[in-house]
Amino acid sequence: METYAIEFEDVWFSYEKSTVLQEVSFSLEQGEFLGIIGPNGGGKTTLLKLMLGILKPDRGRIRILGQAPHDAGHRMGYVPQGTDFNRNFPVSVLDVALMGRMSTSRIGRRYSREDREKVRDVLEKVGMWGYRNRPIGRLSGGQRQRVFIARALATHPEILFLDEPTASVDSEFQTDLYDFLKDLNKEVTIVVISHDIGIISAHMKSIACVNKRLIFHSGAEITQEMLDTAYQCPVDLIAHGLPHRVLHSHQEE
Repeated sequence: METYAIEFEDVWFSYEKSTVLQEVSFSLEQGEFLGIIGPNGGGKTTLLKLMLGILKPDRGRIRILGQAPHDAGHRMGYVPQGTDFNRNFPVSVLDVALMGRMSTSRIGRRYSREDREKVRDVLEKVGMWGYRNRPIGRLSGGQRQRVFIARALATHPEILFLDEPTASVDSEFQTDLYDFLKDLNKEVTIVVISHDIGIISAHMKSIACVNKRLIFHSGAEITQEMLDTAYQCPVDLIAHGLPHRVLHSHQEE
């Protein structure tokens, strides 16, 4: 039987005495493209940090590719939300992408030929090899995001996690990025947190709606019940010109 990419069994998590997630249970197959939606403060980023092993649950069981999250770290890539950096710092696109190989290179040792070949491969994949010598601070927001994705892909992860990857970029780049991720999904399981419900419904294979509890739907359809449960107020589904599907009924798992 194939190992799931992600498994949650009755997971609870609290900050001090405030419950953030409760009774979270779902399984995600390898090769999936999962979109996670929900209101601010609903637990989306906490859920992601539990998957990455940054946080540990109060109770329940989490498995990533059949392992505890902290044991599967080398098999995961992560693009955080709002990557901060000094735009005047003289670091090139190539230097930033090579940082993704640091975990595989001994401290104090130069990057190997293999490191450089793998980084060239991922920079070409994201369309940024031609910019390799350009300072990262001179790139557009969309170009920088592609470099940060290349950095996360430099270790050839089996799962790629992205937290709000299209924040602060223009709508044209949003469409280009998700088209790129859809193509990348042929090789890697992808999990994306996003506030853009229309983008998710147009591009993802499955959806998780989070607001303390989680509703998982193994399909890209966003139902009114999911929106009502997550946002607890009327929400209009706006797809920014992209096709989307909405079901009239949904069964909570």
